Amino acid sequence: VDIDAGAELVARIAKACPGVGGFGGLFPFGDSYLVAGADGVGTKLKLAFEMDDHSTIGQDLVAMSVNDIVTLGAEPLFFLDYFATSKLDVDQAEAVIVGIVNACEACGCALLGGETAEMPGFYQEGEYDLSGFAVGAVKKDKVIDGKRVQAGDVLVGLPSSGVHSNGFSLVRRVIEKAGADLKQPLSGDPQGRSLGAALLAPTELYVKPVLKAIQGGLDVRALCHVTGGGFTENLPRVMPEGLGCQIVRGSWSSLPVFEWIQEAGGIAEDEMLRTFNCGVGMVLALPPEDAKRCVEGDGALEGAVIIGEVKSGISGVEYV
Repeated sequence: VDIDAGAELVARIAKACPGVGGFGGLFPFGDSYLVAGADGVGTKLKLAFEMDDHSTIGQDLVAMSVNDIVTLGAEPLFFLDYFATSKLDVDQAEAVIVGIVNACEACGCALLGGETAEMPGFYQEGEYDLSGFAVGAVKKDKVIDGKRVQAGDVLVGLPSSGVHSNGFSLVRRVIEKAGADLKQPLSGDPQGRSLGAALLAPTELYVKPVLKAIQGGLDVRALCHVTGGGFTENLPRVMPEGLGCQIVRGSWSSLPVFEWIQEAGGIAEDEMLRTFNCGVGMVLALPPEDAKRCVEGDGALEGAVIIGEVKSGISGVEYV
C-alpha cells in the first residue's frame, strides 16, 4: 500500500470538495451536527478467510467508523452495513452480522439495516467484502476539531487490542516472507494465542471511554484515531497550523504481535510508526491537569498513558 499516494488523493479530493478529509463529515442539523463516517476492513479479510474465523470481523467494521466519528465528539446514533459476495454462505454471513450487532450494542449504536449483494463471479469462492457507515450527533458548540489545542497540551494514549484493521497488506507480506504458520503460538502473548488469532483480534471500540472523558468534564481538545499511517500520518490531521506532536518512544506497553511483525519483516521502527498503531489506537490532547485526571484516580480511563506533548516549532510528529 502506498501511503503517500493515499495522502495525495485526500489532498486532491479536498480541493474538489473543501471540508472533506477529516475523520468524519459534518452536516448541520438544528443546533447540532450530524457526523458521518464510512470505512471497511481491508485485507484483514484475507486472514479471516484463511483462518475460517469470521467472528471478529463485524466488530472491526463497526469500530473503524464509530471510532472515526467519536473523534469529533459525536455520539454514534446508527450504523448501516454492506456485505457483498459471489455466492452467499449463510453461516459465514451470519457470523459477520452477529459481530456487527454485538459491536453496535457495545457502543450504544442502533443497527438500522444494510445491503447484502450477491454478485456471481465477482469475488473468489468463499470470499466477501464489507463496508460500514456510521452516523452520530454532537452539539455545534461541543465539536472537537483541534482548534483549541495549544503548545504544552499533553497527549494521552488509549491501548489498542492489536493491529486493528490497518496495515494488513504489509502483515500478509511479512507472513509470506517469513513462511509463518498462522496457527503457531505467538511468543510472549499474555493470552497464549496463536499468531493468527492475535492478528484477528477485533479493533478496539473507543466510544465509551472517549465519551466518558468528555462527559466527565475533561477538556478534550483533540482526538486522533490511529489508523493507517500510524502516529506519523494521523496526528497532524488534528493539530492546528504551527503545532506538532512530540511522542516519547517506549512510554506505552508494546504488544507481542507488533514485535513479531517488526522482527519477522525486518521493518525499521520509523516505518512501523508510520504504518501501524503500535499499541495505541486513540490519542487525546488535553491540558496537563486534565491529562493527569485521565490517567490517574477514580475517573481515569482504562489503560490510559501519557505518550507525549504538543509542541510549537516542530512540524508533524517528532519521536524522542
